[in-house]
Amino acid sequence: MDDINKTEAGNEETGRRENNSWIKRNFNYECYMTFLNGCYSCKWEAQQKKKPRRPLCCCSLRERLFYPWLIMSFFLSVILLFTWVETSNEYNGFDWVVFLGTRIWFFWSIVLLSVLGILAAYTTMLVVLGFLLCWEKNELYLHWYHKIMVLIVIMLCSFLMWILLTFWRERWLTIGLSLKVFAPYIHLSSISAMVLLSWPVAFYLIHLEGEARMRRYQNTSSERRRNKWCNMLTKLRVLQVVIGLPFLLILLCLYVVPFGTYSPCVQEKDKLAPKPNFFGHRGAAMLGPENTIMSFEKAVEHGADGLESDVQISLDEVPFLMHDYDLRRTTNILEVMPNASDKHSSFFYWNFLSTLNAGKWFADSRIKPFFNMKPLSKADRERARNQKIPKLSELLEIARKANKLVIFDLNSPPRSHPARSSYIRLVVRVILDSKIEQHLIIWLPGSDRDYVRRKAPGFQHIGRLFTIEQLTKEKITRINVDYKNLFHNGLKEYKAANITINVYLVNEPWLFSLVWCSSIHSVTTDNLEVLKQINHPYYFMTPNFYMFMWIFLDILSAVFIVAIFYSIWLRESQSEKILQGITSYTETPSVRSLHEEVLRVEETPGV
Repeated sequence: MDDINKTEAGNEETGRRENNSWIKRNFNYECYMTFLNGCYSCKWEAQQKKKPRRPLCCCSLRERLFYPWLIMSFFLSVILLFTWVETSNEYNGFDWVVFLGTRIWFFWSIVLLSVLGILAAYTTMLVVLGFLLCWEKNELYLHWYHKIMVLIVIMLCSFLMWILLTFWRERWLTIGLSLKVFAPYIHLSSISAMVLLSWPVAFYLIHLEGEARMRRYQNTSSERRRNKWCNMLTKLRVLQVVIGLPFLLILLCLYVVPFGTYSPCVQEKDKLAPKPNFFGHRGAAMLGPENTIMSFEKAVEHGADGLESDVQISLDEVPFLMHDYDLRRTTNILEVMPNASDKHSSFFYWNFLSTLNAGKWFADSRIKPFFNMKPLSKADRERARNQKIPKLSELLEIARKANKLVIFDLNSPPRSHPARSSYIRLVVRVILDSKIEQHLIIWLPGSDRDYVRRKAPGFQHIGRLFTIEQLTKEKITRINVDYKNLFHNGLKEYKAANITINVYLVNEPWLFSLVWCSSIHSVTTDNLEVLKQINHPYYFMTPNFYMFMWIFLDILSAVFIVAIFYSIWLRESQSEKILQGITSYTETPSVRSLHEEVLRVEETPGV
């Protein structure tokens, strides 16, 4: 009997050591567990003690079947959030597309970003709460409110994913470009993250190893109990492999991943190309109303090398500047002539178009065209309120005086328009009448190039994403392309053929840095003020520095991970020695016979 009392005392001492967790020492454990269970299971009753843990899983079969859906919702929401954050360069274009469908201008891109952020935070919270409850050996029970919300998250994220894959596949191209810039930093950060992750992994693996050893020491002569414990040992080993092997493989991949990665921003300093030139997109669209005299003058003031615009033809054959096919977004047509607000802008006479206000929407609206644009000064706000729709000849006059390049999209008039067949020649005549030097005109329209070359041989012709053969045939040495398509379609071939490249639309500093590191000659941008101030590409590093950081972090992380595993193993081995002493004591003949007698009594039916 004294032997048994000593054994029980040893077990109580071991139990006190196991339950003396960091949380218990520093916080009110009862409140902590009540909070976890309340958030996860909506059970806010006080949790006075831990529930007994099941052998290998701390939840019922139903919870185990639902948990993969929770993990799926977590990954879907995080992937969508990452996608939307990385495509921030396209927010204004997304808002414009939604405006075309809803006729309401708003920061829809920011709304979607907020929704995705909330969904990702919600699913992350549930996953973390489930992990903490498992850590504290509590049985999992996700409330059916949360289960319904998880299914809603999965359906909503799946729907948004389908939209992106079906209607906006270019979003995924932008993610690929962002990885080209951030790949070295993601690699180095991932190694640091694996060091932090090694702590719970090491704790769990060594805990499983200790539990397996303890079960071997507690084995008895009962055949049925021995078989049961052998099965438990096998499951414990499987769990160790399932947890430890992926961690090891991921860590090894991170150690060697630089051999298979390429980033344009990792290069020698003497090989870095000159800073790209700038074309102000519709002027300086963040500093003044787009396609107005104020916007173009602001672009000149901030050092733009060229001016970009969009040209429409009025009903009386006057070329004017307007991007949209109607006048709703950028003029006061709804106040002046609401019944004609949906009418194509080319079906108005210039006398009427010249009376419309093209700046109040920019100066007075609470919702600006760009989410991150700076507030206007009092003088600029007053100036913007008085802007009108300009003619093409007014833009050419600004460019002539400032000696700036001009590039524009020339929109063909609708079928019933009187200038439908002659708009190219009409625009060429206006340009020649303006007396601007011909080499300042970068001619983008693809129609009637032979006529344009005869009438204006000094124009610089620019193509789109044509093949090298097409460009050579048409004698074109410049291209104007969407940045998303260029990086995935022959950038090296264009550079090898000495083709001058302009990409649009580049607003984010990280994307401009990628363009710079890729030796592209010019960009079209709305964010002229910010990009003009960048004197060196962001995220740039030399190969030697990257190699030093790579090798240094590999060695340092390996040392830390080994130290973490060793420290946890050392702590667990000390506890294991105590258990082995207790177990060896219980294996003496007298105590063993007493234990076997107790087991026989427990297995006897009716006792």
